[in-house]
Amino acid sequence: MQIAIADAKARFADLIRRAESGEQIILTRHGKPVARLTATARAPDLPLIGALKGRIRIADDFDDLPPDIAASLSAPVDPE
Repeated sequence: MQIAIADAKARFADLIRRAESGEQIILTRHGKPVARLTATARAPDLPLIGALKGRIRIADDFDDLPPDIAASLSAPVDPE
């Protein structure tokens, strides 16, 4: 489909829908093609829940504090 840029401005949302469905839209100025509106290749939609399953590993000692940090957290605080 060819359409003048001036007409395309008023029908932009419709032209985008048509391009998404696979139609190639040629934009023209004074009857000469100047640009092409086409859909991009879409990445497959990934599920959000479980998308990283098997890719993240938590170390066995994740919750263990080093002894010096644990001692500093349990030391009494001087109010002054």
